[in-house]
Amino acid sequence: MNSKFSKRTNNVKASETREILKVTERPEIISFAGGLPAPELFPVETLKEACEIVLKEMGQSALQYATTEGFNPLRNIIIDRMKALDIEASLENILVTAGSQQGLDLVGKLFIDEGDTIICESPTYLAAINAFKVYDAKFAEVAMDDDGMIMEELEKTLINNPKAKFIYTIPDFQNPTGRTMSLERRKRLIELANQYDVLIVEDNPYGAVRFAGQDLPPVKAFDKEGRVIYLSTFSKIFCPGLRLGWMCANAEFTEKFVAFKQSADLHTNVFAQMITAKHIELHDLEEHVKEIKAVYLHRRGLMLKCIKEEFPEGLKYTSPEGGLFIWVELPSHIDSKELFSKCLENNVAFVPGHPFFPNGGCTNTFRLNYSNMPDEKIIEGIKRLGTAIKSMM
Repeated sequence: MNSKFSKRTNNVKASETREILKVTERPEIISFAGGLPAPELFPVETLKEACEIVLKEMGQSALQYATTEGFNPLRNIIIDRMKALDIEASLENILVTAGSQQGLDLVGKLFIDEGDTIICESPTYLAAINAFKVYDAKFAEVAMDDDGMIMEELEKTLINNPKAKFIYTIPDFQNPTGRTMSLERRKRLIELANQYDVLIVEDNPYGAVRFAGQDLPPVKAFDKEGRVIYLSTFSKIFCPGLRLGWMCANAEFTEKFVAFKQSADLHTNVFAQMITAKHIELHDLEEHVKEIKAVYLHRRGLMLKCIKEEFPEGLKYTSPEGGLFIWVELPSHIDSKELFSKCLENNVAFVPGHPFFPNGGCTNTFRLNYSNMPDEKIIEGIKRLGTAIKSMM
């Protein structure tokens, strides 16, 4: 049979990170690969309580079709979270999505035509690259340093790409590097977006998981023209398996996002929305987030200590103030894909860095996750990884 695939099929490839996770599911492997929250922190018992109450009080509604925009009590909770970040929002600005990943797909559907240029940090989130590539986007990468995207380089990129559709950024504890954009650069980013009339897609799944340093306002907090589309999620502060995220955008954009979402899934899982809203009503979400931050602060500190002790001198690595990731730069002659193969032989895994660069290159980098592994596995895993790196030096 002749295939009748669309041209778009050529732009779709399986996520390299997700494929790596299939390999690392073997119980003998110590995996620093996935961006997985700590499962022991999931509020299983209190969620049982919330489920029972929802089914008892709203069972028929919880199991029925619902509105595309989302369950209003949960949307109002999101509005309160936005206001705490100095972002003014109302119901017309909030759309509940199936994780923030669906938000990225909706952005692609609404804005990207074949051949359009997206400006992004270099490196950037692999799943965003894949989401935008489906719509045949091209990427203009902007270099970063420890304070995030370099604004002088961004302005050059804007000048060279006057028809760019939007700037995609993860200002807080960026995936994959763990870097945070400075306050001055956030303000400058808005200035440049206004000057060159370009949209900003601000992806903020990790901002609530700050365990060191000073809180910084989102880029959208400085947005006076409605050009910032803000994405976030409950996955890192509650339960990723519920697949609940949200978009906060001007009403015109939200209306069109709703129309595209209706053609995809009608609405996000309403039962998940209801039990999340009920759980937040009954239990202090911020106290739960404090527990998460305390665990991640400890594990990040332990991993950095082990890296310092076990890795050879001369490597560069980030020291994030929140989020889930550490980024490592190897000597230029070491290919992290080869290192990955060697590490798998010794039952330890990470994510090689090259897929995070949409235009290729930088094969001497890799990403480590510290949130998911207990202390003893962090210690042993970094020891194995250090041994493998030394053997390749």
